[in-house]
Amino acid sequence: MDGETPNFKKWNILYPVYINSKKTIAEGRRICAAKACENPTAVEIGDCCSHLKIPFAIELDKAYPRDFMQVGRVRFILKRSDGSLYNQAITSKKHLMLHVAELVPRHPGRVKKQEPAATSTTGPSKSGKGGKKKR
Repeated sequence: MDGETPNFKKWNILYPVYINSKKTIAEGRRICAAKACENPTAVEIGDCCSHLKIPFAIELDKAYPRDFMQVGRVRFILKRSDGSLYNQAITSKKHLMLHVAELVPRHPGRVKKQEPAATSTTGPSKSGKGGKKKR
């Protein structure tokens, strides 16, 4: 969304699956589950990129090849055409994934939704015998 877009097709891609704590490495997660966030969307990732002052473009019509139900991806570029970084703190795609995964849970559209879910995630519950009792 910057004035200087050299070649949009050459930009890096970040799929929400890469930072989803609900996915396994085999399913496409690229950072450790402890640092990943729960079910991020392409729009949330885009907002985080704009917060980090990194040029990005959201493609909602695209899907993750391994799981085509995961719709949306974000294209971004870390360096200007002269080779200097847009954000000095973010030097690689991995750094960006870690920063975005940190920011997504604090996303304004998510703060309200997350509260009830946070209270329900208690420790391991005692599992007794299930099913109907015989009378």
